[in-house]
Amino acid sequence: METLPVTSTPGLDPSDPYERLAQTFPQVTPEMAERIATYGTEERLPGGTLLFRRGERSVDFFFVLEGAIEILDYDDEGEPHVITVHDERQFTGELDLFNDRQILVSGRTRGDSRVVRVKRADFRRMVSTETDIGEIIMRAFILRRVGLIRHSQGGVVLIGAGHGADTLRLQRFLVRNGYPHRVFDIDADPDAGGFLDCFKLTPDQLPVVIAPCEHVLRNPSNATLADELGLSEAVDAAHAYDVAVVGAGPAGLAAAVYAASEGLETLVLEALAPGGQAGTSSKIENYLGFPTGISGMALAGRAQVQAQKFGARLAISRAVTGIDCDSTPYRLSLEDGRTVSARSVVIATGARYRKLDVHDLARFEGQGIHYAATAMESNLCHGEEVVVVGGGNSAGQAAVFLSHTVSHVYLLVRSGGLAATMSDYLVQRILSSPRITLHTHTEITALGGDTLLREVTWVHKPTGEVTTRRIGNVFVMIGAEPNTEWLNGCLELDSKGFIKTGVAPDGHALASPYATSRPGIYAVGDVRSGSVKRVASSVGEGSVVVQAIHGFLHPTVM
Repeated sequence: METLPVTSTPGLDPSDPYERLAQTFPQVTPEMAERIATYGTEERLPGGTLLFRRGERSVDFFFVLEGAIEILDYDDEGEPHVITVHDERQFTGELDLFNDRQILVSGRTRGDSRVVRVKRADFRRMVSTETDIGEIIMRAFILRRVGLIRHSQGGVVLIGAGHGADTLRLQRFLVRNGYPHRVFDIDADPDAGGFLDCFKLTPDQLPVVIAPCEHVLRNPSNATLADELGLSEAVDAAHAYDVAVVGAGPAGLAAAVYAASEGLETLVLEALAPGGQAGTSSKIENYLGFPTGISGMALAGRAQVQAQKFGARLAISRAVTGIDCDSTPYRLSLEDGRTVSARSVVIATGARYRKLDVHDLARFEGQGIHYAATAMESNLCHGEEVVVVGGGNSAGQAAVFLSHTVSHVYLLVRSGGLAATMSDYLVQRILSSPRITLHTHTEITALGGDTLLREVTWVHKPTGEVTTRRIGNVFVMIGAEPNTEWLNGCLELDSKGFIKTGVAPDGHALASPYATSRPGIYAVGDVRSGSVKRVASSVGEGSVVVQAIHGFLHPTVM
């Protein structure tokens, strides 16, 4: 179990990874140091030797025997400054050593040093074989990334209107992909003007992302931003993977973890960021093994690292737009025009919240209408009144979470109550909170505002009573629509568009409850017809489906 270090030093923040030195920047034992050395080659280097530079891919792992290694970030003028120093029996690296993305920091020797250089393939082997060392490294890498994010190190600068749709889109993309960044709101931050002057930008050119080397990206698409920041990994169109997992929600990530850990060459294709709909949940408290709860984003982040540790590859911001299922290997078409081939496919694209049937909804989407309630959205409406629409667990979690920072939450549901659709622990918190008011048999009828949402009107259906309030943020979490439009008739769907599994078109039972109408294509999680819309069940389906994939790929062995 991960525990916080005991300290009597006053003023320390135990939630800051940089205050947890023994775990974030650990010094291994002499015996562990001897084992690490067997996986690499020893090098003697003069002071100031650059070991790796920000923006490089597939960098090596360095272990300090003598001397030290400085880890560098760069300020707004491009000048380097030291984030931390790794001394004897300490090591370099963070989460990007488990993938092929561009690294966020640079490293150089401080004084003459003696180090062990461990190549990427040998590093993976070491982490897998030396499990005690691997646990120390994994925890340190996770905490280091959290530290970079918390202190806005090794990242980019986002400048724009704080409540603007594109500013929020880019910020969500960076947040959900765990990429460090700073946000300058031109409407509220006095330092924003200095950036505009420095880069000769005008307000009509915003939002912009300022990447390393003063590279300015003007309102980039998510895919463009992913490419520019090195979040994308190259995918070989000519190569057929054992398994292509479409979607990186809980079901897709579970499938990736189990497939990769069992030796299958696994590729995960995700349109936005790991986590899916669950990744937008502020806190999941009834997921097994986390008695104090865990945010959907944190759960997805850990699962992503776990899959990559076993060798799964994740292609982020690579939306799948079609599939050729008339021949094998199956060929998946991507949004950027490229294709991917796979001998088997796991569809885990999940579902999305339905939209409100109200005039001007599209006008305010991203500028007052939200489909997630994380810390980012909470900061937008601090101290204000908000509306949450929906009666499921996601809506309940959002209402409880937001009630800690907003002045009041109005929870609107069309039904007569919450008991039939929401977990009891959430129902009790909602009913007992003085900051949450439940309105049953109630629907939103009108939205008003200028460039931003300013006013919301709702009606209580039994009485016809109409209420209008000055509210600028509405969180919509109603129903579920499957993300299956890209299948283009390849698979048999039910009347609501969810993928039918377990039964062939002629009615006979298939070998797996997750098998679809095409051999070698499986569906798991919320996208599957009849699935239980819970994170735990999605994880279970994603893990169990791998057995069926083995049976399909190697029928004589099973």
